[in-house]
Parts: sequence; C-alpha cells; structure tokens
Amino acid sequence: MSSTLVISIMVVLIVILLFVGAPVKPMRFIANSTVKLGIGILLLFFLNVFGGAVGLHIPINLFTVIVSGFLGIFGLGSLAAIHLFIL
Repeated sequence: MSSTLVISIMVVLIVILLFVGAPVKPMRFIANSTVKLGIGILLLFFLNVFGGAVGLHIPINLFTVIVSGFLGIFGLGSLAAIHLFIL
C-alpha cells in the first residue's frame, strides 16, 4: 500500500469521528487508565530516588507500573515489601 492511500484512509476516519463522535465510555476508560499509569510511573520514580539511600530499587517496567498505578500507595508498599522481604 502506498503512503498516500494510508494517509487518506486515516484522514477519512478522523473526519468520520469528528462528525459522528467517539464513544464516550471507552474514551473515558482509556483516559483514566493513562492517567493512572502515569501516576504509577511517578510513584516508582520517586520511590527509587528516595529509596536509593536505603538500598531500595524497584525496576520500572509494565508490571510494576500497573500495580503501583492501579493500587496506588498500597501497591507501591506491596512492591517494596516484596523487594525487601522476598527478594
């Protein structure tokens, strides 16, 4: 497929979405999930910055971001406990 065909299909889809409108519930779910994952990344970053003094380092990967993002402080505490007591 040529690039002009792909771009024209994308433009047509965008125009259709502008006139018809995007479904509200899936878009809201995607937005909330993205915000929670961003918060999870920030929580893990600050834990690694301040926990580095006591030797606490939790890698920032998809699993740890999901746990800390959706469970919040309790998820971050559980990841820290797993790191300290099990690993």
